[in-house]
Amino acid sequence: MRRGLTAVAVLAAVTAVGCGDGGDGKDVVVAGTPPATPYAGPLYVPATGADKSGAAGRALECDGKMYEGGGADAWSEGDGGKTPEGGLRAYFDMEQPDVPRTGYRVERRSDGRVLFSYDVDGRTKVAVVVAKDRKNRPGWGPESSASCDPAELPAGFAEAHGYEIWTDRNGRRVPTTVVSSSVGPEHCDWQTAHFLQTGRRADGRTYVRDPEGLFSTDMLSAPYDGDVRMPEGARDTGYRFHDWQLWFTPDRSTAYIRTPDGVEAWPSAPSGIACQ
Repeated sequence: MRRGLTAVAVLAAVTAVGCGDGGDGKDVVVAGTPPATPYAGPLYVPATGADKSGAAGRALECDGKMYEGGGADAWSEGDGGKTPEGGLRAYFDMEQPDVPRTGYRVERRSDGRVLFSYDVDGRTKVAVVVAKDRKNRPGWGPESSASCDPAELPAGFAEAHGYEIWTDRNGRRVPTTVVSSSVGPEHCDWQTAHFLQTGRRADGRTYVRDPEGLFSTDMLSAPYDGDVRMPEGARDTGYRFHDWQLWFTPDRSTAYIRTPDGVEAWPSAPSGIACQ
């Protein structure tokens, strides 16, 4: 395990700055004690069809699987940074990643590349490798990046970004790729609705709490019901969000949420629900 600075997200700084960074990026980087055992692998790893996270993916120390990872597109003169720290800021400008934007430190420098890491309890949860003057990429900018599941980031960051992190029956935070929930988006005026996601969004299921009937019945597997009896055969998943408990019957067509006031039936949205 690499040990180093425990980074704390400064949530007030999540607004992106403009492209073409002429500064040194000190607002996104903090000083800290170098890790006892920094990442020792190569800082350049070619992307493959199955894994585009490059060296950044290898530098992560996730409890579970990597959540996101990838390379960066080429950029023009003036888009890259003048320093490695400016290259990290360029990463936020160009990629708009859903990760903390402050609290990074330099973990390693080698051959025109710098690895920045964001640590939680001494373990790297976000890694960004910036490189200088690559082909069609003048100045310093991102070459590869990777992050762990939002459930492994500080609770304050996850909450500020709309993630409702569930726990298992032992109180451990559950990856959002297993189960997560969120309030409906304000810009679609869906704040009274609630969405529960199981699995990754591409191939998982979405369940909807819709007490005000925002969605037509043909969008849902059944109407939402805020007061039902727990069906025979329903089983407790062990997943919890505050005082909510998640139960399923074998067909999983409906999510049953036990609350202190009773049981709610959240129907699934077979085709998903998108807010434009």
